[in-house]
Amino acid sequence: MNRKDDVSIVLCGQAGMGIQTVEFLLTRILKLVGYNVFATKEYMSRIRGGANSTQIRVSSFPARAPVNRIDILAGLNKGSIRHLEKRTTPETIVLAEEAIVKDELQKDKYRFIDVPFTKTAEEIGNAVYSNVVATGAIAALFGIELKTIVDYIRKHFSNKTEEIITNNTKAVEAGFSRGVQLAGSGEIEISIRNDATIREQILLSGGDAVSMGAIGGGCNFIAAYPMSPSTPVLTFLSQHSADFGIIAEQAEDEIAAMNMALGAWYAGGRAIASSSGGGFALMIEGLSLAGMLELPIVIHLAQRPAPATGLPTRTEQADLELALYAGHGEFPRAIFAPGNLEEAFYLTHKAFNLADKSQSPVFVLTDQFLIDSYYNTATFDLSGIKAEKHIIKTSKEYKRYELTESGISARGIPGYGEGLVVLDSDEHDEEGHITEDLELRKKMVEKRLKKLELIKQEIIRPELWPGENYETIVVCWGSTYNAVREAIERLGRKDVAMLHFKQVYPLHNETSNYLKKAKKTVIVENNATCQFGKLIRLHTGIEIEEKILKYDGLPFAVEEIIEGLQKILD
Repeated sequence: MNRKDDVSIVLCGQAGMGIQTVEFLLTRILKLVGYNVFATKEYMSRIRGGANSTQIRVSSFPARAPVNRIDILAGLNKGSIRHLEKRTTPETIVLAEEAIVKDELQKDKYRFIDVPFTKTAEEIGNAVYSNVVATGAIAALFGIELKTIVDYIRKHFSNKTEEIITNNTKAVEAGFSRGVQLAGSGEIEISIRNDATIREQILLSGGDAVSMGAIGGGCNFIAAYPMSPSTPVLTFLSQHSADFGIIAEQAEDEIAAMNMALGAWYAGGRAIASSSGGGFALMIEGLSLAGMLELPIVIHLAQRPAPATGLPTRTEQADLELALYAGHGEFPRAIFAPGNLEEAFYLTHKAFNLADKSQSPVFVLTDQFLIDSYYNTATFDLSGIKAEKHIIKTSKEYKRYELTESGISARGIPGYGEGLVVLDSDEHDEEGHITEDLELRKKMVEKRLKKLELIKQEIIRPELWPGENYETIVVCWGSTYNAVREAIERLGRKDVAMLHFKQVYPLHNETSNYLKKAKKTVIVENNATCQFGKLIRLHTGIEIEEKILKYDGLPFAVEEIIEGLQKILD
């Protein structure tokens, strides 16, 4: 194998073997010496056993999407090769222990090299060190100095006992020695360029980016019940709660979490409620309460395959309609769907300011793929990052729901000023008291709906790439961004462009114009019913002709989009 630009490494083993440890160590060591890295994982919903895999792309260019291609497969347990055999080719190099995987070997389908990960670990003292042996072996293939690797290993395990630190050091040294042998044999040759400037970049996940965006937006309260794949946001904000003055509440259920977040906004805080589809279903009554009370609320909804429990550790884009239509009654909302880590940061920040300004629910719609993937990127630009607060000091004559031309009433909070801040879930008058005046009811409905016009004033234009000279336009939204962009890049056709929506509701008023200009329209969605396509048709009357849909629980690989586009274009 001789790859000059891009190497796809896949690590596979059962839950409990420390595959994520290898992923963590390798990506950080590689980034430390100046390599572009991208990592994403697929894992089963179990604590032990099964087959979990992680893909790491190491590239001369910033790779940001998964590929089906496997250049190096490190199989750490029985069944790992079989789990990924559909993705192996005669060019794939399989590193595994023959004594462990002998029953599944088909050496005519790939290039097999016997590497005794487990045997080496057992000689050191415990089979658990096999993951660190693999780390050393793979790191050596990239020509990284042993000292750099050992120093990072010692740092990573510095809070462990000296015995554990020593054994991990021995394990990585033993793996490194085997990797050097492989590199020297000529069987594996890697010549990817590294770049010293990458060392100064940040390496973070989608969950990190959403959380950091929340902090940038002034978040000081999170309420959530742990639910995959939304949990990393609760975890991150909890870990950094003391640093940023955040109250992190693991509620008894999602109903309580939503109501706590609403209570925080009522009291003058800036809160986020984080969940996944099944948990958000329990929050929906609270969502309608926010609509009636005209309270801001930021909701992070991390999608996974459903109905019901579905595939709780996999990915899908099938909750768009849930976010769009959730809640009884009519009230406005905005829905952001970040396509990459940068957008996850900036859009979550914007969600807080827009929610505060419009006194409406704002969704940040992610998915398991985006939340759990990570890569190196330039430090975020913080020059425009601030928490815009729209709270007034009340007077004695204060009316919480005063009828205004814009539909926005001045928002006061209890204890700040002389006014009484009355909220009620029933229909109410301008002061907030219950009413059954039907003429006033009509005015209050219209008042609440007017806020959508304010939201539309700040709508985000979809990204058209690479330019306006297109005949075929490929529409996508959310986390398919990087895969679609790389696919179009690799197609090399100047007549094909991507139109990516990072705000999926309300739709930008130029949407129709983009589509009408194209001779052929294509949409890419990670769901079965083309939910965003239906939304476009509803608001523009345009039916997108061609659809590339995927709903097996995995994200799009770049090759799948290329293949789909080639069939359509040909």
